[in-house]
Amino acid sequence: MIEMTIDSIRVSLMNYQRVVILKEKEAERYLPIWIGPAEADAIAVILQEVKLPRPLTHDLLRSVIDTLGATVNSIIVTDLKSDTFYAKIILDVDGGQMEVDSRPSDALALAVRTEVPVYVEEEVLDKAGIVLDRETGKPTPLHSEEGKAAGKGKQVSEEEAKRLSAFYDFINTLDLDDLDKRKS
Repeated sequence: MIEMTIDSIRVSLMNYQRVVILKEKEAERYLPIWIGPAEADAIAVILQEVKLPRPLTHDLLRSVIDTLGATVNSIIVTDLKSDTFYAKIILDVDGGQMEVDSRPSDALALAVRTEVPVYVEEEVLDKAGIVLDRETGKPTPLHSEEGKAAGKGKQVSEEEAKRLSAFYDFINTLDLDDLDKRKS
């Protein structure tokens, strides 16, 4: 598992879809994940330290977890199947751990509220991770020749590469020029 941080929330100017950008904590790989507008807002209000008069759904989830005597341990993006990301919320309960299936967007909205680590399985990062081309600043898939030259990424099947091409077409509509210029 690779520890990630939430770098930013981006909006495609072509179709106004939202993407949360995760950045590898110890390297320069990124993982973009499509999310809905409500989840994007739920993450953004915490990242931007906006105070709201009433709790949002993810605040309620945190409150329920706390009330039941559990604590959120971490979030793991576990899989990518048919262009759908999967995640788990890891809870500490009565001296043990429990995994709860979740959409990544909901898990990330909970993670920013509980300030827990976010992890991504290496296989998911290999499939959908990107690096930024040093010359152009454009995103490059890790499984491309440029991504492999950056020292990361594994070979994916031709069928998988075709399925992911729509994903990369979408990512190329995002303004990512400032990603490598952000301070940690």
